[in-house]
Amino acid sequence: MKIEMNMRHIEAFRAVMISGSVVGAAKLLNVTQPGVSRTIALLELRLGYDLFQRKGRRLVPTSEAEALYREVEQLYVGIDRITQVAYDIRHHRAGALRLASLPALAQWLVPAVVARFMATRPQVRIFVQTLPSTQIADLVATRQFDLGVVELPMSKSGVTVQPLPPAPIVVVLPASHRLAGRDALALGDLYGERLVLPSPQSYLRYQIDDAFNRQGIAPQVVAETPTSPLVCALVAEGAGIGLVSAWTPSPHGDTRIVQRPLQEPLQSQYAFLRAEGAVPMVLADEFQAMLARQMQAASTAGG
Repeated sequence: MKIEMNMRHIEAFRAVMISGSVVGAAKLLNVTQPGVSRTIALLELRLGYDLFQRKGRRLVPTSEAEALYREVEQLYVGIDRITQVAYDIRHHRAGALRLASLPALAQWLVPAVVARFMATRPQVRIFVQTLPSTQIADLVATRQFDLGVVELPMSKSGVTVQPLPPAPIVVVLPASHRLAGRDALALGDLYGERLVLPSPQSYLRYQIDDAFNRQGIAPQVVAETPTSPLVCALVAEGAGIGLVSAWTPSPHGDTRIVQRPLQEPLQSQYAFLRAEGAVPMVLADEFQAMLARQMQAASTAGG
């Protein structure tokens, strides 16, 4: 036989358990004492067993009441948690964010901003994936990710593009290399050096090749890779000298490599991608603003 209970029964029962009397329960619930008594009596009638033994003005819970109370408290813990989550969502401290970043920014810049972002939003969950820019665009367009960080130029239907502050191209060298003592390097300084460069399909490589061509320099390319972090890893192993975005080598990373400014004004340009027509998402907006501020501050300090 199904027992019919409602929240009014549960609230009255819990109030009596907490206060130990009908008088106390009435004060907690801001209702009349007879109202609490009738509700408890009706609940006991529906349950088919006593919940309290009357001893003077106090009500002593039965073993059945103790068992029921344990379940009721779990319910209220859940309600309290839901209330807190609702509060956190209102203040943008809860929820989930799906972020895709190209590997060049995922070495340290994006993780640093993610850590700062989560520090003030303890209930937020973030899923981070590293992918090439073209794949990120596809996944953002189909709304499998909320926010993408890609390298420009980018042409893709179904997404909106919001540029980030540009990043200069820097030279990465083995710390023991003879050119590591220079404060800055020009492309001419790299003539005859073994070079590790981004793959020919990238826009970054296009800029590098074009700059070499305009100066009549034939670069000695010994290795190519589609990911800038791998350029840095190869340089660290002594394979050659690399050219990458300033956001790729960590400022506190591998001591086997150093980075030096490039005198020629070559830049990488990054951008945020969002799905066209997507419902506004405050968490994505706030993360986007935080990453842009970090990049702008670092660019200003570097300049």
